[in-house]
Amino acid sequence: MIGKKFSVLPGFSLTLGYTLLYLSGIVLIPIGVLVLKALEISGSDFWRLVTTDRALAAYRLTFGASFVAASINAVFGTMLAWVLVRYDFPGRRFFDALVDFPFALPTAVAGLTFSNLFSANGWLGHYLVPLGIKGAFTPLGVVIALTFVGLPFAVRTLQPVLENMEREVEEAAATLGAGRLRTFVSVIGPALLPTIITGFALAFARAIGEYGSVVFISGNLPYKTEIAPFLIVMRLEEYDYAGAVAMAVVLLGASFVLLAAINALEIWASHFEN
Repeated sequence: MIGKKFSVLPGFSLTLGYTLLYLSGIVLIPIGVLVLKALEISGSDFWRLVTTDRALAAYRLTFGASFVAASINAVFGTMLAWVLVRYDFPGRRFFDALVDFPFALPTAVAGLTFSNLFSANGWLGHYLVPLGIKGAFTPLGVVIALTFVGLPFAVRTLQPVLENMEREVEEAAATLGAGRLRTFVSVIGPALLPTIITGFALAFARAIGEYGSVVFISGNLPYKTEIAPFLIVMRLEEYDYAGAVAMAVVLLGASFVLLAAINALEIWASHFEN
């Protein structure tokens, strides 16, 4: 046994078999069935189903609102992660725990809460609507809900990097006469940029498939506030299975593209750190 690496898990073949079995049942088989159902649709019918005016409007809102929400989380999530890591203040652990609240809270509850808050007679909407800021049953409401569900991805992706970042580099930059802005732009920013982009991509991917928190606050108005996942559900309720499968494949393809981008970013970040 001397010189051999000890592992508490069973042999490679057994653990690999369990891994493939688990992934097949949870991920690969459902995706495969969806793709097979899509292959039953002719190319012309598939294109027609995914390019209807209503579907295109749903795509624009879904991807546009997801991009805006992920961008907001990339900026303010970075600030939040910085404060939670670099500063010690009363209630820091409480605020740090709140970051994971979107994971624990049912998305439908979040959607109901936001719709009540930002409606015309809600606690916040009562003051915002007279100013022309309508947060409920508008695209702005969709952005608010997607920002809420994507926040943990931006913060939790960045926190470990900030915790492991050596402060000696910042101190060295300060001793050389660099100000705070110069230090951030030249030293801190380049080191954090790959991770910030990865958090943005994760939040963006999460927002694309979000349904529960959006369905209540958006109002689901066709061509205006209807997201792609809701339209897929509507197609199923109308027994238009071909239309639902076609749109689901479009979102699946977008998810795969984002997954590939996230993996590429992680590889780039690892080379950057080395």
